Amino acid sequence: MGLLKTKDGTDISYKDWGSGQPIVFHHGWPLSSDDWDAQMLYFLGKGYRVIAHDRRGHGRSSQTSTGHDMDTYAADFAELAAALDVRNAIHIGHSTGGGEAARYVAQYGRDRVAKLVLIGAVPPIMVKTAANPAGLPIEVLDSLRSQLAANRSEFYWNFPIPFYGFNREGAAVSEAVRVNWWRQSMMGGAKAQYDCIKAFSETDFTEDLKRIDVPTLVMHGDDDQIVPIADSALLSIKLLKNGSLKIYENYPHGMCTTQADIVNADLLDFIRS
Repeated sequence: MGLLKTKDGTDISYKDWGSGQPIVFHHGWPLSSDDWDAQMLYFLGKGYRVIAHDRRGHGRSSQTSTGHDMDTYAADFAELAAALDVRNAIHIGHSTGGGEAARYVAQYGRDRVAKLVLIGAVPPIMVKTAANPAGLPIEVLDSLRSQLAANRSEFYWNFPIPFYGFNREGAAVSEAVRVNWWRQSMMGGAKAQYDCIKAFSETDFTEDLKRIDVPTLVMHGDDDQIVPIADSALLSIKLLKNGSLKIYENYPHGMCTTQADIVNADLLDFIRS
């Protein structure tokens, strides 16, 4: 693992394995780069250079009190991309990481990005507004903040149940997956994770998506209980110049873990296409 010190003194922890065309992974809230283990090992074995970082305030990066917004997240990665000379890269973002990846590609990626993948991603905007009447009511997001502030450990113990669809009929809870989700979440800073709820839910990525012209694959489970497909993927695909949409029947938000074999194979097909 490496550390990059950004211009404002924040340490960004990252993994950079292998050689070949780089694939960059942007993790979801409130997790870390560890959430991409199944993908990083798979693509490393296929001959790619795999890179994943812990967003500021998450994982092993500095637990800063400020900078928990999409502009700063994208700027942090831009510094890392420059330091590691990341070019001709495929960027893959899950959930909040999809928003971060979209903003990075739109603002910084013109000469460095080959393709983009958004998986269960938050764009174009999650919260309900006059322009987005089908979005999540702000009360739902306020409840997440209240639960985090009241008892972060308990909140994170329960959150993986809908995240992975373990509450669906016939689904078996994987305690190992649940504990690993909790472990990653508790590594990060409470302030960063609290502020990130606003960043992932209230940021409007409409103009970012319109600006992106690299081939973009939008992947989403139609049983995503965290980022409902109707107000995310089905809208994002309409804004992308060069996008394609793949919908997964009955897949949950955490499908990169629960259905890693299928997701990895589809990612490989897109990357090689």
